[in-house]
Amino acid sequence: MKKVGFIYDDIFLRHAMPEGHPESKDRLTAITDALKKSSYWDKLVHIKPRCASSDDILAVHTPAYYSRVLKFTGYFDADTYVSEHTVEAAHMAAGALLEAVDRCRDKAIDRAFCAVRPPGHHAEADRAMGFCIFNNIAIGARYAQKQGYKKVFIIDFDVHHGNGTQHIFEEDDSVFYFSTHEYPHYPGTGADGEHGRGKGQGFTYNIPMHYGSGDKDFFSAYHDYLPLQVRKFQPDIMLVSAGYDLHARDPLAGLRVTNEGIRSIVRSILQSCPEIPNIFCLEGGYNLLALSESVVITVTELLSCE
Repeated sequence: MKKVGFIYDDIFLRHAMPEGHPESKDRLTAITDALKKSSYWDKLVHIKPRCASSDDILAVHTPAYYSRVLKFTGYFDADTYVSEHTVEAAHMAAGALLEAVDRCRDKAIDRAFCAVRPPGHHAEADRAMGFCIFNNIAIGARYAQKQGYKKVFIIDFDVHHGNGTQHIFEEDDSVFYFSTHEYPHYPGTGADGEHGRGKGQGFTYNIPMHYGSGDKDFFSAYHDYLPLQVRKFQPDIMLVSAGYDLHARDPLAGLRVTNEGIRSIVRSILQSCPEIPNIFCLEGGYNLLALSESVVITVTELLSCE
């Protein structure tokens, strides 16, 4: 059995959203409650995140944007809200990735699941977007490189394309970005012709999924296409934007992936390069039952998949 870190703190519950907003604290409560009821809770290595430093954040985000975040409350856009404790929670969400990287580097764990909010993959270098304040995965990738993991492979299976992550790394040949997502759909990026730019050309790989795509379509993406890209890139670490709004029961999109489809995706990711650290970080997922079931499935695979 693999040593799997579960990185979580109650600070993430204090990121308060307006009533009725889908990105609520209930998401994390549902996840932790489901895991505590399972046989896996006691098999996890429970880890507290740390607060990401300004240097960690500025490795990805612009100084002007970071300064604005520190002083801002209210709506950044129609979807993205900053409340009293949001900035602290956002620093800790990014810090969860940093802590996971360090624990993997020190061999204290083999893999990790970061149960955090606010999510991150829509956050651009210079603006908040789509519920996201800081780009947690991108910050984790830059930090991992500083710790010696030179080649970082990012996988994003959220139903929404991770525009922020793609744009941050699209001219970088040391970070590979692989995404499956519903298309056309918010935020409008992620066409199959987007492959990166400059020296990053060929290090972005998008697989747009039509409305109604389900387990069979994702099996092909993750069993046929992903392993080939991983073998070609030869990464040192793998970071995963784990968005469970691709689930058939999710209210915010139109994909039809089942619980077994989730298991197949996660297993394929882990088997594509099993000898390197794998760190999953929560992104979307807004049906509480589907979300909690999906995370339990993910944790099961993290513990058991060789």
